Amino acid sequence: MNRADAFALVTEYTVSESLIKHMLSVEAAMRAYARELGQDEERWGIVGVLHDFDYERWPDPPNHPLKGSEILRERGYSEDVIYAIKSHADYLPDCPRVHLIDKALYACDELCGLITAAALVRPGGITDMTASSAKKKMKSKGFAKGVSREDVARGAADFGVDLTEHIQFIIEALKPLAKELGIEKGLGGED
Repeated sequence: MNRADAFALVTEYTVSESLIKHMLSVEAAMRAYARELGQDEERWGIVGVLHDFDYERWPDPPNHPLKGSEILRERGYSEDVIYAIKSHADYLPDCPRVHLIDKALYACDELCGLITAAALVRPGGITDMTASSAKKKMKSKGFAKGVSREDVARGAADFGVDLTEHIQFIIEALKPLAKELGIEKGLGGED
């Protein structure tokens, strides 16, 4: 299990550039939290980068993430990695989020989507974004409709982090990858 093999699996099953960028952003957030919490950064990063690799082919529950978990098992990924990925799906009752890595993935997933969307409409992208800017977008029901605000709030609470601090932490985790993620400069002029 290494990052190169994990990313090869992502690109084998995913064509969408935006979905790949989403997985990369979740990987960055997971790696940052692993460093912060003294956890295995490689393992946490692999969970982040792989969490949606099967989504493009099997977007409907429960195929996502169950089809992916079968593929991961066939490829020799450990059961704890597979479990963490399965646990980000609320509709799998046999996979409650019990481990720190499970809670981190759930807390980072939707929020990375919201932060990316917010960065895209800001002139400065993510480079000068703050948590207050992202929270403002979070309150706008018409903005990034696919992002569940309830999941964002529940994820932070279950992970045991303050929502504002969590948002800022992820913003800082994504800044070094801003160019690669396409969020260095925004497309719009809002804040």
